[in-house]
Amino acid sequence: MPSVSSYFIKKGIKVGAKKMKLEEKDFGKSRQIIDSFARKVSRLPKDCKVEPVKIEGIYAEWISNNQSVKGKVILYLHGGGYGYCSADTHRSLAASIVKEAGVKVLLPEYRLAPEHPFPAAIEDTITIYRWLLTQGYESANIIFAGDSAGGGLSVASTLVLRDQYEPLPAALVCLSPWVDLTSSGESYRKNSEKDPYLRNDLVRKTAQHYAGDESLDNHLISPVFAELCGLPPMFIQVGSIEILLSDAELLTAKARQAGVEVQLKIWKGMWHVWQISDRLPEAKQAVKEIGDFVKKTFRR
Repeated sequence: MPSVSSYFIKKGIKVGAKKMKLEEKDFGKSRQIIDSFARKVSRLPKDCKVEPVKIEGIYAEWISNNQSVKGKVILYLHGGGYGYCSADTHRSLAASIVKEAGVKVLLPEYRLAPEHPFPAAIEDTITIYRWLLTQGYESANIIFAGDSAGGGLSVASTLVLRDQYEPLPAALVCLSPWVDLTSSGESYRKNSEKDPYLRNDLVRKTAQHYAGDESLDNHLISPVFAELCGLPPMFIQVGSIEILLSDAELLTAKARQAGVEVQLKIWKGMWHVWQISDRLPEAKQAVKEIGDFVKKTFRR
């Protein structure tokens, strides 16, 4: 059963989402509002280290602590509908994962739509991944992770690497992944009144901004339409009341049909990317499970 804390946080998210009215502002203003709010509420563990780095013109941050194992890394791709968010919004979540997983996280700021539509985000992800390989990280010691659009980006980038016969990351960790930009799943209707955070109209608008002139069912835009054979193991978390529930379920079904090892956990009463609410008991437990999966993967 969801915690009492989740009830109040969910209510706060619903009120806050209405107050922001991001659709009434231009992208630049909306991004400033989101990033500014994140800087005010985010907190990092005392032993957290943040090291900025530029990788072929892409800003990124190394997140680590004194216990981070050397030679292993999570490449974390932030969510935000491919048009919003940054290291500011996801630094605290990355730090929480560092604490539980015991490895460093590299958190890049890939280019955002609509200024940089598909496939810019994929191109930047692959650039960062190849850079890690040149730095001495073996593919078996790299995990792709991401929430929402970042989860979809993790899958899409791995598909490109597979099709180009390049070494693949050891695993994919997807938090509330956005992998069906056509909004075809049942949860887009079933959970439309339950989801405190996402709205169908905004999701569709954001999807079109990212796709640009491409079709929304392009398999690199919506990986649920891809052939997923040969992908590494996946670990997926999703909330039962979010409109993206079907995305995670469809991705899981397609991956299993292709022979990919998948662990899916549907969290009762949770919303989109609840893991980022670090004061929430369910968030702490979810991040701990991510850490356990990472440790198990790197021990293989």
